Amino acid sequence: MNATVIAVQDKVNELLAVLDKDIQHIQDSLSWLNELRSLVIKRDDAALSKLLQSIRAQSDSYVSNEQQRQSLRKDLANALGCRVDPVREPRLEDSGLQEKSSNGVEQVTLSRLASILPEEKKAQVIDIKTKLRALVEQLKKEHLSTSLLLSDCARFNNLLLRAVFDLGKTGTVYYSPNGVAKRPALGRNSAFVSLRL
Repeated sequence: MNATVIAVQDKVNELLAVLDKDIQHIQDSLSWLNELRSLVIKRDDAALSKLLQSIRAQSDSYVSNEQQRQSLRKDLANALGCRVDPVREPRLEDSGLQEKSSNGVEQVTLSRLASILPEEKKAQVIDIKTKLRALVEQLKKEHLSTSLLLSDCARFNNLLLRAVFDLGKTGTVYYSPNGVAKRPALGRNSAFVSLRL
């Protein structure tokens, strides 16, 4: 085996280890979303606060894994001799176009790696790719479910606030001879809380 093939296989081994951490992070995210929904439904503010702190801490530590994955992809792109294409991207300063060269990282995909690796490594890469794809699909569904729950909670809270404080209701407003606005006295159809001081 030549040095390039060995270097690529070593980098692929490192990438597989990083992708295993990605799989674990996605699984953790799925469990966090389930727990988040449960705590929102139970209205357990203390546990919800602890969960959010834990998520923030885990997310901050996960950044190094993302950086390592990008670094490995860049190394693999260089080892595989991925072509560097110029990319034109707008600049805000002059609204013109600026030449920016890519590092070929976008060309390093799991499918491409699987196509050039020996059978044993190819199977590992395909297995990880399949797991990642399934987990990402599940994460999208769970994220949507959580978003819908939180949206419904916000809508319900808004409706409660409107009902309690009589917000947004035009109702009848009377004005005194000196121009002061008066609402009708609290009655059967009025708000729970009077906003008069």
